[in-house]
Amino acid sequence: ADSLQFNKYLTLLKNNHPNKKNWSRDEQLAYWINAYNAFTLKVVIDNYPVKSIKDIKDGIPFVNTVWDIKFIKIEGATYDLNNIEHGIIRKQFDEPRIHFAVNCASVSCPRLRNEAFTAERLEEQLTDQIKYFLANPVKNKITADSPQLSKIFTWFKGDFTKKGMSVIEFINQYSTVKINANAKLDYMDYDWNLNE
Repeated sequence: ADSLQFNKYLTLLKNNHPNKKNWSRDEQLAYWINAYNAFTLKVVIDNYPVKSIKDIKDGIPFVNTVWDIKFIKIEGATYDLNNIEHGIIRKQFDEPRIHFAVNCASVSCPRLRNEAFTAERLEEQLTDQIKYFLANPVKNKITADSPQLSKIFTWFKGDFTKKGMSVIEFINQYSTVKINANAKLDYMDYDWNLNE
């Protein structure tokens, strides 16, 4: 419905690659989160109707996924969603809360924020995203002794435990319900249906 506005936004992203000399760390991180989310929307819209983002394929079945499609053109370079998430965001910024900011267009994903991430509010926005995600019973069922967590916490465990803390200690920084240190973690099935 808002394709004109959306395409203007994509053009803005395509023509304003962050330059490390001029952009702060938070400006760069906000840019790449916004780019990931916008181009995820674009690939879904371009292939709609589709039941799941995982149904969008290009190339060799069972090898290439939607995250490997090189369709993102930013100031002369071509990227895929994996380049942005793993090669740039995770590799360069060492910020585990990004897993609750980038959106994979699926029911079990973190919510797609209804505003752009900005350098000025990035800390607040990232913290809000993880708190919202942890409190949402569709994504996690947090209890003191038998928490059922999103598979995001096992898929990216290394990101949450990098600073010497456990997954439980990481979650307890942001969850209103605190998990006991010796609790057995269980992981919920991940719903890849489109989050429309």
